[in-house]
Amino acid sequence: MKSILICDDEPVIRMNLKAMLSEIGFENVLECGDGKSAVEMALASYPDLVFLDVSMPEMDGITAANEIRKKLKVPVLLLTNAHDPATAKRAAESDIAAFLTKPLRKQDLLPAIELALHHVEQVEDLKEKIEDLRETIENRKIIEKAKGLLMEKKRTTEAEAYRTMQKMAMDMRKNLRQVADGILKGN
Repeated sequence: MKSILICDDEPVIRMNLKAMLSEIGFENVLECGDGKSAVEMALASYPDLVFLDVSMPEMDGITAANEIRKKLKVPVLLLTNAHDPATAKRAAESDIAAFLTKPLRKQDLLPAIELALHHVEQVEDLKEKIEDLRETIENRKIIEKAKGLLMEKKRTTEAEAYRTMQKMAMDMRKNLRQVADGILKGN
């Protein structure tokens, strides 16, 4: 069951949104009335999704979204009374998952929620792939450096140096990166 945090300084809006969410199957709904409390509650409860009003006391919704997203990989949907280009630009720069205008309509909620959850999942998958690629590139650099050192020390070809490293890896039951690190450290 997904947990949702609703933060809006208007209790009626919170009550209506909570009722709509309940009708579409979301039972675990937390709520608060200002941006500062939203950040504190989100970091304490780890919700799966956050609804934030754009204009709130203590801290506006976009600032609160930024603070929450620094620590949690959670989609944030903004609620607003009026759409203005400056707010939309700030929201886009803050990686906001969706923008919903008040008064909210129940039929708009589920598609926005599903898209927001899917979008965050896609972004996290891409971040993992990027991190894997960075690691692969870093490993290649270290292996190439070690291979170059072997070629220089043993006056051998690139292919022979690489085969030497492969044999060392098999004999020592280590991967090429570990062997390369050892070569570079002089072991």
